[in-house]
Amino acid sequence: MPAHAPFEDTAARLRACRLCRDSPLYGPPLPQEPRPIVQGSTGARLCVASQAPGTRAHRTGMPFTDPSGVRLRSWLGLDEARFYDPAQVAIVPMGSCFPGLDPKGGDRPPRRECAERWRAELFSGLPNLELILVIGQYAQAWHLGRMEGGLTGTVRRWRALLDEPRRPRVLP
Repeated sequence: MPAHAPFEDTAARLRACRLCRDSPLYGPPLPQEPRPIVQGSTGARLCVASQAPGTRAHRTGMPFTDPSGVRLRSWLGLDEARFYDPAQVAIVPMGSCFPGLDPKGGDRPPRRECAERWRAELFSGLPNLELILVIGQYAQAWHLGRMEGGLTGTVRRWRALLDEPRRPRVLP
């Protein structure tokens, strides 16, 4: 396999992954059938790096179809056709499957083994990225490290982060 497998090849292998159900490294097996969700292509210039799919995304196979996705697309100035065009926008969650619900009814955190197994390989297949939009504390920690002030403090420093010389740029 080449050092940088095309994103599409890695994504196809990820969609067949059952690691969290069959051989979990951290905690109990995934409580439902895995349905990995990822989008992108080698030419994508924007990546939405999110937490993990929710119940609706798990059911439909499409991320960001809920009100938060409508708001996100509005903020980005993208209609559905452009947002869901893998040639333009990659969507790479920290955990590609819905992690299940906690006892209080909220979503569990993204599964760690997913990011450890797939994230570096997925991003190596996205050589044309110009901007990574990180959503949530787990994605922020992965792409930006732990920052003073936590999630809110990081978001407040968005201008300084955008001005950093790193490429692709990372924006909370």
